[in-house]
Amino acid sequence: MAVRGTCVMFQEAMKYFAEGDIDISTDTFKLGIIDDTAAPAADDTSPTWSDYSTNEVATTGNYTANGETLTTVTSAMVSGIYTMGADDVNIAMNASGFTDGAYGIVYESVSDLAIGFVQLDDADGNPVSEQAGPVDIEWPGGVVLRLPANALTWETP
Repeated sequence: MAVRGTCVMFQEAMKYFAEGDIDISTDTFKLGIIDDTAAPAADDTSPTWSDYSTNEVATTGNYTANGETLTTVTSAMVSGIYTMGADDVNIAMNASGFTDGAYGIVYESVSDLAIGFVQLDDADGNPVSEQAGPVDIEWPGGVVLRLPANALTWETP
């Protein structure tokens, strides 16, 4: 089943980018899938994958423990919007796989810093299931995150 959702950036991620904790051009990013036990929110304080991984879905099917690595990660500035792009994430159907994928957490794999999340609902609004069919997470236009160039402004006293 194809899931096409908008990734919500954690507010704290702005700090990660501004302070150089995350470099889109060199870092490795993953998408970890969790159940609906604890829903992420944009204003979660200092979010890391470790904060959410206790609710990770079963890894008995084709889903990889600690998430799928995002491939062909790109960054670009277009019309004043800085974007992080990546290939869609595809997890093949597996009769032993997870049935309760509610959220995908995008995080940097070395630092563990979480930068955003996407809600993973099927057509009926239920969590996605690897048992029901392949789970294909499609980034709209190939864009995972959008960051307006004016989001980081400086004030002078």
